[in-house]
Amino acid sequence: MLNYNSAKELKAFLEQENLGMQKRFGQNFLINPQVRNTLVDTLEAEKEVWEIGPGLGAMTALLLEKGLKVKAFEIDLGFIRLLNRFFSGNENFCLVEGDVMKTWKTEKPPPFLLGNLPYNIASTLLAGFIENGCIFERVVVTVQKEVALRMAASPGSPDYSSFSVLCASVYNVKPLMVIRPSSFYPSPNVDSMGVLLEKRNAEDYPKIFYPLVRALFASRRKTIKNNLLNFLSSRMEGKQNAQEKCAAMLHETSLTGNERSEDLGLDVFVSLAKSLLV
Repeated sequence: MLNYNSAKELKAFLEQENLGMQKRFGQNFLINPQVRNTLVDTLEAEKEVWEIGPGLGAMTALLLEKGLKVKAFEIDLGFIRLLNRFFSGNENFCLVEGDVMKTWKTEKPPPFLLGNLPYNIASTLLAGFIENGCIFERVVVTVQKEVALRMAASPGSPDYSSFSVLCASVYNVKPLMVIRPSSFYPSPNVDSMGVLLEKRNAEDYPKIFYPLVRALFASRRKTIKNNLLNFLSSRMEGKQNAQEKCAAMLHETSLTGNERSEDLGLDVFVSLAKSLLV
């Protein structure tokens, strides 16, 4: 069995298979067994789980050992070949080949998601799940530390962003642990972090909610009035109509217009989205 805990042995194995790590895919194997076990145990998955970026299957093996059905998403053709070699004999293993940014939309999601996410797609992928209504009961992922901080940020903090609002709209976000570069092969240049997302009882948001949130954070130095007016102007005919609608929305939500988006909580953005439909 492949030793997932040794960078030296993994490197030798890849050379033996004429494979290399592809930077464009953001590949870093998690070689720390304690971290891997903690992530898998924290997920508390039952029956079926999606795994994003299985690599050579270190956490895949742990999930299968728990008797779970695993649907893994992998883009690297070399890793796909090896994953099939390692796990195709297990009836609980299913491999979805190709770019997960595209392939996930053709699959029916289970309640649980696990992923050692490539840095270059992590926030885009998670935001895409949320905006498309693909909401899991529990999610455990490793991401770049700065991404994790944005996911968990509160209003008024430097890391608070539209991504923070997106995550908070459907999940309770809990940072788990900082993961040092030495826990990966190859070692990244920055710290990573494990994050737990637990689905919360959220209301149904208007379709305009997420586009509105992104627009209100588009220019952080501008007041919410200016960002809102720009958003409305791009969607309405006539500057006067946009100005009147902007004034009405601010009045409806008891805002002066001088506030900045990074200081406002989820409930304010929800109220603005609802007032836009009036």
